[in-house]
Amino acid sequence: MLEEAQRRGEPVLVAQLVRAAALARLITRGLAAEAEPLLDEMLAHTRRHGLALYRADAHALRGRRLVLAQQEDAALTEIARALAVLDDSSSPDMHMSRREWSKTQSSAFIDCWLVLNQLGVYEAAEEVIGRAHQAVRETAGPHEITLQLINRVKMLLGWGLRLERVDRHEEAGAKFGTAASMAVAVEAPFTESLFPRRVGVPAIDQVGVLAAALALAAPDAAHVERLQRLLSEPGYPHEQVIVAIALSRCLVAAGRRDEALKALHATRLNLEEDNSQPSMRLNLVRELARLEVEENGTTQAVSPLMEYANALEAELWSLRESQIATLHTRREHERLSAQHGAISQQALQDPLTGLPNRRALDEHLRTLSASTTAQPLAVALVDLDGFKGVNDQHSHAEGDDVLRVVASTLRDALRGDDIVARYGGDEFVALLPGAPVSAAKQALGRAVVAVSSLPHHLSRGVTLSVGLVSLRPQERPDQVLSRADAAMYQAKRGGGNQVATAGPSPAETAPAWNETSAHPDPEPGAEEHP
Repeated sequence: MLEEAQRRGEPVLVAQLVRAAALARLITRGLAAEAEPLLDEMLAHTRRHGLALYRADAHALRGRRLVLAQQEDAALTEIARALAVLDDSSSPDMHMSRREWSKTQSSAFIDCWLVLNQLGVYEAAEEVIGRAHQAVRETAGPHEITLQLINRVKMLLGWGLRLERVDRHEEAGAKFGTAASMAVAVEAPFTESLFPRRVGVPAIDQVGVLAAALALAAPDAAHVERLQRLLSEPGYPHEQVIVAIALSRCLVAAGRRDEALKALHATRLNLEEDNSQPSMRLNLVRELARLEVEENGTTQAVSPLMEYANALEAELWSLRESQIATLHTRREHERLSAQHGAISQQALQDPLTGLPNRRALDEHLRTLSASTTAQPLAVALVDLDGFKGVNDQHSHAEGDDVLRVVASTLRDALRGDDIVARYGGDEFVALLPGAPVSAAKQALGRAVVAVSSLPHHLSRGVTLSVGLVSLRPQERPDQVLSRADAAMYQAKRGGGNQVATAGPSPAETAPAWNETSAHPDPEPGAEEHP
């Protein structure tokens, strides 16, 4: 699917598929490390095509990966970067409809929220999930509403358990009470959402955190059977912790302390290798310690230990406040840096395609010409066949759409370190450092094929004429572009939809033209330009 999306030159679809592939590995135990190259690809792709919301989401998912790797400070930095991008993404992306943009924005906020929730930074998490809800408030259906309510319940329960650890029991009770109210409110949209596994069965009998919300607000033996069943079902580790703690409190309320301890011990054993939510693991250990102390009675040996634990909790709470301040500082720094970078980039970027403009091309060409590591340097001038007819028969807006699609297709057909710039009008220039003419011709031939194979409603039938040359020693940028232009017109005279090359020898009196059609045969040396 990803290869087909890349062939069609659809940047948003490519971003969505790379995100799905990375997320599938992040949520599968043992595969999280495999998500790293996909997240790198997602970041590079979204920067290249100006997909701000998906770039923010890539940072958020990288934060999730870092939490799993127990690199919490680095994870916080990634969330600061994600939020800085989202702070400056207030208007719809040109690649998306308003509804799609709103849903994507909400999804990026949710991914940020997940990491903040994992880190136990609940004040910031509350702000972020509120913005996620605001993004889709006008278009949200039953499923989105249900998801938002369940996420808020999870957050409030985690927050309440965290408050208990610093003896702020009244505030914790208020969080549990609010979560219980939301658990009741979720019933109506839940029945119309995609969540129900069993039709006609209440939400609290199917979703562990909803049942836990009612139990933590008012522990009672009536909740025990439901919670025991939900705890035995597969679920996310942090949700199982919440259900286990709720079950243990209800068992204690029923006078079944031994069973409560067994439930907590079993959950701790099941989640021994899970690092997805450090704060929630501490909640489980604390609950277990509290019950064991109460069972054994307070002794002189235990009392100093509990005093020590309380002191550590107070220090951790201070660190949490420091985390919030750090997040805000880094977020503002990233936002200001992005604004400065955007101002600089605007001067070097074509606003229509997002590619480097003529000014940026001149700078790249000068730099690569002077670099020995970039030699041989292949230079190609690309012109669209039949583009004038698109503007004449349709509209300039349609022509702009075609230019964007072709620019994206050309960019994705080449290597990551190749440079594609908009030269002007319907002309582009590609710079392929370190590529012999044979390898560059093979790569540009793939681009010709990719554009000619685009669905007609995307390309309106345009094709590419490509003039390819290799930079000569001591040759000026304007000279090499002039030769590439002459080669491009040779491709035009040959009927278009092909690559025409001129040999690099400065001694030649007339170019030795060699044309490649839209279906080039493999050439020796093609592997030099994968």
